[in-house]
Amino acid sequence: MNPEKIETAFSLMEEAIITLQQSLGTSFFDAYIENTENLVDNAKVRVIDQQPNAAAVEKVEALYQEILALGLEKEEWRKLTQLILLKGSMSENLQPNHQLTPDSIGFLFVFLIEQLTLKKEQPISILDVTVGMGNLLLTTIINLQAANYSVKGIGVDNDETLLAIAAADSLLVGEEVKLFHQDSLQDLLVDPVDYVVSDLPVGYYPNDQQAEKFMTHSEKEHSYAHHLLIEQAMNYVKSDGFGLFLVPSNFLETEQGPLLQKWLKDEVFLQGIIQLPDELFKSEHSRKSILLLQKKGETAEQAEKVLLVHLPSLKNPTNVTEFFKKFEDWKSSNL
Repeated sequence: MNPEKIETAFSLMEEAIITLQQSLGTSFFDAYIENTENLVDNAKVRVIDQQPNAAAVEKVEALYQEILALGLEKEEWRKLTQLILLKGSMSENLQPNHQLTPDSIGFLFVFLIEQLTLKKEQPISILDVTVGMGNLLLTTIINLQAANYSVKGIGVDNDETLLAIAAADSLLVGEEVKLFHQDSLQDLLVDPVDYVVSDLPVGYYPNDQQAEKFMTHSEKEHSYAHHLLIEQAMNYVKSDGFGLFLVPSNFLETEQGPLLQKWLKDEVFLQGIIQLPDELFKSEHSRKSILLLQKKGETAEQAEKVLLVHLPSLKNPTNVTEFFKKFEDWKSSNL
């Protein structure tokens, strides 16, 4: 990956988006979606009712040619879109549950899936039940493909704008990701998958009637959406398959924690909890961990020793290498 090339592309792409935003009078994200769809459509600006105006069209299409001339690779396109969306998020005031999942966490998911996949030549299906802008799913798919895995992705989200961004970015990087606009806690039109990956939104689920269909629902108050989503996601995992969830580090210590604990004990195998570095989060309250679950099946067994590890830093290569070695040793002894 060439950082200078991405930096040049970033400046050009940002200028194109801002030009469209000003000419069309839209939000940054709407202009981003329009811009990305234009690039996919042979780098031609879509004009409806003489908008955007001729001057804007000429300027933006010239910028597109400069971007295309850089010859970005698939992962460079994804990195570019992530940087642009991070910049846009500063002006759009996104709620915490809608923020992009950092690349560093996405790369950990890639490593874990590589380690958990027994046969490299076997196609892998991955579902994200809270796909949002799609960065976690695309990071996982693209980097697994770069390691010569055959991967297909599926995403679900109830936010139309975020899903439109995910759809546009998928086309831009050349990935045929199936995306569904719906409440992820309703019945999904999804076949069982090998893996579920999700950066789960934290909060209460307002639909008590629907929540009652899940074992993790609370009878005293609104149920935690992230608990319900973990249960729902594992319903769509194949026997012996895995779920990788980004959850609050205190997820078992909350008032509704016992409900999730009982479900974990009865319905799946809790194989590991990887606490992420404190440096990734602004406060102790916002710290997160990766929860590793396995669906029961013919070959799956509860690990004799659940993996419990706290990553001290992702900035130090030695720490990352030590974690990789620790995970590989744990896997060979327990799975």
